[in-house]
Amino acid sequence: MKKGIHPEYMETKVTCACGNTFTVRSNKPELHLEACDKCHPQYTGIQGAVSKTGRVEMFNKKYGFNKESKAA
Repeated sequence: MKKGIHPEYMETKVTCACGNTFTVRSNKPELHLEACDKCHPQYTGIQGAVSKTGRVEMFNKKYGFNKESKAA
């Protein structure tokens, strides 16, 4: 390997938007993330601001089909 061309490899403090912090090794001293394994919906199973409305419900709402109109 050539000397002087490789970046320094150091301990890096990683900070998430949720407040979680941890350390990894990288060539940057600090990293800021939007989502980590503690707050990302894929890992936690908790859906925050994501809508869970299904396709059928969206279709019924769009075209005015609902339970009240069937009962009348």
